[in-house]
Amino acid sequence: MRKILILVGLIFAAAVAGIFMIQDRQAEEGVTANTTRVGLILNGSHADRNYNQTHFEALQSLQQDLNLKVIYRENVHNECYDVIKELIQEEGCAIIVGSSLEFDENMKKAAAEYPYVYFLHAAGMGEGPNLSSFFGRMYQARYLAGIVAGMETTDGELGYVATFPIPEVIRGINAFALGARSVRSDAKVYVRYCHSWTADEPAADACAKLLDAHPIDIVTMHTDSLMPHKIAESRGVKSIGCNKDNHDLFTSTYLTAGEWNWQVYYRRQIWDCLRGKFHGKHTWMGMEDGIVKLSAFSNLVRKETKTAVEAANYRLVSRERDVFYGPIKDNQGNMRVEAGESMSDQALLTKFDWYVEGVSVEQ
Repeated sequence: MRKILILVGLIFAAAVAGIFMIQDRQAEEGVTANTTRVGLILNGSHADRNYNQTHFEALQSLQQDLNLKVIYRENVHNECYDVIKELIQEEGCAIIVGSSLEFDENMKKAAAEYPYVYFLHAAGMGEGPNLSSFFGRMYQARYLAGIVAGMETTDGELGYVATFPIPEVIRGINAFALGARSVRSDAKVYVRYCHSWTADEPAADACAKLLDAHPIDIVTMHTDSLMPHKIAESRGVKSIGCNKDNHDLFTSTYLTAGEWNWQVYYRRQIWDCLRGKFHGKHTWMGMEDGIVKLSAFSNLVRKETKTAVEAANYRLVSRERDVFYGPIKDNQGNMRVEAGESMSDQALLTKFDWYVEGVSVEQ
C-alpha cells in the first residue's frame, strides 16, 4: 500500500510539474507573439571579427527564440543621439543597445526622453528606470592571457598595443602584466597607445614601433583592429587576441584570446523587457557569470601552460581571489595594494591611473 501511495504521489507531482511547464511555455509564447524591434548601435563594423561583432552575433542568436528584429547602425560617432532617435521614431525600436563607453551621455539623454523604450548600454555607467549599463571583468581573462604569455615567451619581452589610457584599458594592461609576472618574475610589458578603438593604421604603427624597439616575441592588444596580429605574423611574432577568437585567421602565430559571451546577459535582460519586469541597474560581471573567458588554445600552446592557466582560472571562477590582490607595487616601486588587501570595484572602474611593476609605457 505504501509503495502504491508513493507511486501515486510521484505521478501527481510529475503531472503538476508538466502543467506548470506548459503554462510557462504558453506565457512565453504570448510574450513573444509580436516581433520586437531592437536597435543596435556600434562604434565599428558589425563584421569586425572583434568587439562589435560579438554584440551583433549575440543579438542575432536570440532573434528566433525571442522573436526579435535586430536593426543595427555601425561606425557610429560618439554623438549618437540622432541615431537613437531615428531608430526609435522611424524604425520603431522598443529596445536600444549601445556598445561603446563614448555613447554614455547620449544614452542617458535618450533614456530620459523616451521613458517607454528600454536601453542596454555595454561599457556604460548609467542606470535608471529604463536604462541598464553592464560590462564584464575582462581583466580576469587578460590575467590568464598574461600567464600564457609568461609561460610561452623566450626572453620575457612582451608587447601590448592599447587604445586610450583610461581605467578600463589600464586595468587590462596591469592584469596581463600581473599574470605574466606570476609565472615569470622578470617579464616586461612594453605598451604603446594607438588612440583609437577601431582604426587600423595607428594600431599597426603602434605594433610596428614596439617590435622595432624591443626583442618582443609575444604581443597582445586592446583594440578592435586586427592589424597588430597581421604585423606580428609578418615578423614571426606570436600574438594573443582580445574580444573574439580569431585563431583561424592567424594559424601560425595565434595563441589564444580573451573572449566575450553576451548571449546570456542579453537574453535575460530582453526577456525582462518583454515581460515588463525590467529593473535598470549597473552590472559588472565576472568569469563565474560566463560573460568572459579565455578562448580555446591553439596548438602552439604547451601542455604546461594549459595546466597553469587552468589552476588560475579555477581560483578566479571560484572567487578564491581576484586579480588585484596585494601585495602589488607600481612601476615606480611604490606599494599600491598591501598584502592581504584587494582593490575595490570603484577604484578598478574609475580610478585606475597607474601601472604595475614590469610595465613600461612608450611614447
